[in-house]
Amino acid sequence: MTDAGANMQDNSTPKKNAPHFVPKKAMVLAAGLGTRMRPITDKIPKPLVKVHGKTLLDHGLDALVRANVKEAVINVHYHADQIEDHVSSRSDLKITISDERDELLDSGGGIANALPHLGDEPFFLINADSFWIEGYQQNLLRMAETWNQKEMDIMLLLASMANAVGFGSKGDFSMETDGRLLRRGEKKIAPFAYSGAAIINPAIFKNAPKGAFSLNKQFDQALEQERLFGLRLEGLWLHVGTPEAIHEAEDAIAKSAA
Repeated sequence: MTDAGANMQDNSTPKKNAPHFVPKKAMVLAAGLGTRMRPITDKIPKPLVKVHGKTLLDHGLDALVRANVKEAVINVHYHADQIEDHVSSRSDLKITISDERDELLDSGGGIANALPHLGDEPFFLINADSFWIEGYQQNLLRMAETWNQKEMDIMLLLASMANAVGFGSKGDFSMETDGRLLRRGEKKIAPFAYSGAAIINPAIFKNAPKGAFSLNKQFDQALEQERLFGLRLEGLWLHVGTPEAIHEAEDAIAKSAA
């Protein structure tokens, strides 16, 4: 595997696609138990935790609206009724609930279960526990402009570790100059973290197993076929996984507005 440091380049951007394609649907992963956010999540689901006066879920849904997404499919499990009640007041998106009350299906299984609602076109994916302060351009629109289905099965929005708030890790990926990704090697440090946003071609779930499984299975499949790409996030990524991270994110937002 290529050394991570050798691939940390500011211009690591895949060639832009033409004609311009913007996904009209999105999957929002909101079914997790939020155990690291306890005791806050003893009574509410993690997507409804508020940061800077707005729920994590609404931060993500607002980003989808800014990217002209028309429909969001949200999977639910833990405190599912609360999430359904919360999103029922939104009129700017058509929202479909993918019900996992009977069985938590993990990230990959949750998407596979929701595919009948998502259709055959590539769709946005966002996690409900992280969001970002936009840079000069909107990141989801930048992803859509760069998406090239002839070359890609999955494109991940990646945050530079220097621009990641609340994420204590050695990083996830290094990136070649054409945007292709390599996973962090054992006992190595990688310059980029997966920010919880992606564009995914649903065809990559064709032979997916039944039941619960991690989305990493599809990441690895795309990587093996050299069809896993990344795009560097512009702005500041806010990963909100613990109660302490709420304060870190709010401090970052306050500083960015100063």
